[in-house]
Amino acid sequence: MSDAVASILASTPVFLAPMAGISDVPFRSLALRHGAGLVVSEMVASGEMLNASPSARARAELGLDEARTSVQLAGREPGPMAEAARMLAGQGARIIDINMGCPAKKVTGGLAGAALMRDLDRALVLIEAVVGAVGVPVTLKMRLGWDGDCLNAAVLAARAEAAGVRMIVVHGRTRAQFYDGRADWSAVAAVRRAVGIPVIVNGDVADADGAREALARSGADGVMVGRAARGRPWVVGRIAAALRGETPAAEPEGAALRDAILEHYEAMLGFYGADLGLRVARKHLGWYLDRVEGGGALRARVLRMGDPRAVAVALGAVADLAPSLDAAA
Repeated sequence: MSDAVASILASTPVFLAPMAGISDVPFRSLALRHGAGLVVSEMVASGEMLNASPSARARAELGLDEARTSVQLAGREPGPMAEAARMLAGQGARIIDINMGCPAKKVTGGLAGAALMRDLDRALVLIEAVVGAVGVPVTLKMRLGWDGDCLNAAVLAARAEAAGVRMIVVHGRTRAQFYDGRADWSAVAAVRRAVGIPVIVNGDVADADGAREALARSGADGVMVGRAARGRPWVVGRIAAALRGETPAAEPEGAALRDAILEHYEAMLGFYGADLGLRVARKHLGWYLDRVEGGGALRARVLRMGDPRAVAVALGAVADLAPSLDAAA
């Protein structure tokens, strides 16, 4: 096991998942500050990276020279995947993750993401190309398989380990399921038995109790938190503290919650610029305010505003934000 992966797992084996349009630089920075062991960038297409796409470079920015950040690459061709990985490593990326789990049609339609689980020989060529191109650890994120008739995660994991992959993350659903139903944490146990490298279980981990159950059922070495972190960038760190036997920091409420939302909002404006930042921020503000008792009226008002500063003023004028009982559960 690489020193980078080993040290992260030994200290805080609770990670933030890569989420398209969500786990951007401001969001990942907050999750790290609140105690996430590792954060993974939004998926970056290797071709976009090589073509100097500003959006791709922005998604990968925090991966450069940041010890607890992994940059996730996706693609179908080994040459561009290797070149993009080499570029990122040369600019300071500490860990490169390969995406073989994205279920989105625009990704699988291009025979990337989870589509590679239907062609393990092709998947292995990509893995070998990336591992051979860089000296930093390479990890792999996958699903249980393409569908119920193609449950080959354990086979892919074993081949990936032999090719030099240092850690496997498994979302406990098939591609055909997308995000329907419940993640099958027990099914990840087959991957754990197939490899000697660390395995991380992903899917429907939302709190410390769920994390403990996912670890028990899967035998995994850590958990990855995805959608439960929307509107709660601190949840990954809270789960990590609980698993260490510590008392987690309290969920922010009242003025502290208002200030946390404002801080995230201002960070998005600073990163993207005011106009784009406002558009990007709307979904995050919606998730925050969905979790606030009686927040519907404020949500409706601020999400209709076209002036970035007016949004900040409206949020700053709120004296008290109390999490709803359902959201705080």
